[in-house]
Amino acid sequence: MKAGAILISFIISLFVNAAGAQNLYLGLDLSELYVVNKPYYIAIVLLLITLTALKSLIAYFAVKFFLKFNLVKPFSKEFASLFIKISYISLGTGILAIIANEFSNWILNQGVNIPINWAGSEILFFAGIIYLLALIFKKGIEMQNENELTI
Repeated sequence: MKAGAILISFIISLFVNAAGAQNLYLGLDLSELYVVNKPYYIAIVLLLITLTALKSLIAYFAVKFFLKFNLVKPFSKEFASLFIKISYISLGTGILAIIANEFSNWILNQGVNIPINWAGSEILFFAGIIYLLALIFKKGIEMQNENELTI
């Protein structure tokens, strides 16, 4: 929903009323960037929309995981595959957030403040933890298949 709200506010700020850049989402004010350099404004908002959508996708897969989780047979290929998917999406999201953060810092050096916390390092840390869990699940599947036991 957040990505959609930002997208609609972004479109309004571009085509209807430039004052929309003053409050893109919950007080996010990028009007200074809009006035100084419109292509940078577009790039920053598109990065924000993309990152928000990727975080929503991660949340979707997490909910999907918990809805299908089976306590009787917790280690299955489906769950390991889902864990790996989440870790790869998180890795891509973290890398994109770091790129967005560096771009924001570069724009800040140009004299325009961008009040966005991209949280790239936190997302990468999350991706690493999820990847380790995926490896544990894979090993659990191997052991379960070898011993035909639920671990």
